[in-house]
Amino acid sequence: MTKEKFQGFVMISALLVLLGIILIAFSVKFGTSNADAWLASRGGADTAYYHLIVKSYINNYLVSGSIMLGFGLVSSTFLYYKMVTIEK
Repeated sequence: MTKEKFQGFVMISALLVLLGIILIAFSVKFGTSNADAWLASRGGADTAYYHLIVKSYINNYLVSGSIMLGFGLVSSTFLYYKMVTIEK
């Protein structure tokens, strides 16, 4: 592979890191918004059940963001290492 291809992969990895950070940082806002949409489509629900749905949506965003952040960090570190060693 050429250095330009590695740079493209590093950029994709950096975008994954950024997206993961955004999902983690705004997981409460996104989760609450999805739970509100779920409640509106259903027409109402018990308070405890709604709380469970909110918590589930928030956890979904946290897990998704963590996976993207971890994968992006690992891949960008590996690709950066390969770019440095390919120059020699």
